[in-house]
Amino acid sequence: MSHAHEEYKPGRRIIHTKAKPFAPYDMEGPVQTDMSVIELSYDRGNKQGAYLIRMEPGAQTITHEHPFREEFIILEGELIESDGTVLRVGDFVMYEPGTAHNSRTEKGCLLLGIDWQRH
Repeated sequence: MSHAHEEYKPGRRIIHTKAKPFAPYDMEGPVQTDMSVIELSYDRGNKQGAYLIRMEPGAQTITHEHPFREEFIILEGELIESDGTVLRVGDFVMYEPGTAHNSRTEKGCLLLGIDWQRH
């Protein structure tokens, strides 16, 4: 089975992210119009999985606490963390459960994030 932006075979799913449209971003509650998301393996029910987030120049996330580990890598642009740390392409970040932060971008940003729980 296949669609324009996804292919399925038993035990495998391929998402063609260049063709898949981004959806409005609302992972911290209200829709933020200057951000968008592709939920790759992200499951809203258990709040775990992988996702792509695109942030337009000037976008800022709402301060949020992590129920699970959050990891992300910057794929394009740059991101400024709430403590002033500037993250650039290739930078990988891990937040442990219970931590809180927000992020903003002046130039725009594309990141791959993964929220998951260690067992």
